[in-house]
Amino acid sequence: MPAAGPLYRRALLGALPGLGKGRRGNDLPAAELAVDGVSVDRTHLADYDRVCGFRLTDQLPATFPHVMGFPLSLRLMTAPDFPLPLTGLVHIDNRITVHRPITADEAIDFTTYAQDLRPHDRGRQLDVVLVGSVDGEEVWRGVSTYLGREPTAGGGERRDRSGRTEVPAGTARWRVEPRVGTEYARVSGDHNPIHTSVLGARLFGFRRPIAHGMWSKARCLAALENRLPDAYTVEVAFKLPVSLPSTVSFALLPDRGFALHDSRGRPHLVGLLR
Repeated sequence: MPAAGPLYRRALLGALPGLGKGRRGNDLPAAELAVDGVSVDRTHLADYDRVCGFRLTDQLPATFPHVMGFPLSLRLMTAPDFPLPLTGLVHIDNRITVHRPITADEAIDFTTYAQDLRPHDRGRQLDVVLVGSVDGEEVWRGVSTYLGREPTAGGGERRDRSGRTEVPAGTARWRVEPRVGTEYARVSGDHNPIHTSVLGARLFGFRRPIAHGMWSKARCLAALENRLPDAYTVEVAFKLPVSLPSTVSFALLPDRGFALHDSRGRPHLVGLLR
């Protein structure tokens, strides 16, 4: 797997005045990156389980292959021909399909590519696909939708961020402490400063650091752990960011839905399990 540190440094240097690019092209990278035989570090898996609230077992949580393969996707997103700059990129949707349980003694082959560059009301968005296979059989697939905000945007898909719906009764309340930002960065390899630094967060318009969206998704799945079948798809839309620290409310919705709200009833995340 590529080392994440140099890739983040490349992205940050590219964002400096005079060194970065302006509006990028309209073409997706003509590349598919792959790394074969990625083994599970059980200590890493246990650390991840603790940070996200999963039970300590040899079965991988649905969100863990995303962490395992993230450096490969990061390599794709920091390539010079990637159409959206990594700095300031916003993760707005994530869909994961688990075809069967994956255990810690299995080595996973990962492939990643980008698809469907399209307009958004606030800029442009695309999907980064990460596929995990074992012995030639696809066992896991993740699709992350990222938004690159651009000042001249308009006319594309408009996301409903108002969340003006009836607030469901919460089944659990969680206190999300600032350490969640740094602990998840450590176990995920995603060291975006908006999650770990007050200064980094303020540079991108946040008063305080915010929790990783994939931590929020993982924490919700941990709460649903005893309800999950062997094969399923779980998709979430990330709404308002979770500021650190804050208190959030987890709720079950009809038809296998779930949500995470703030203390005022505004949604942070809305998800669906199929």
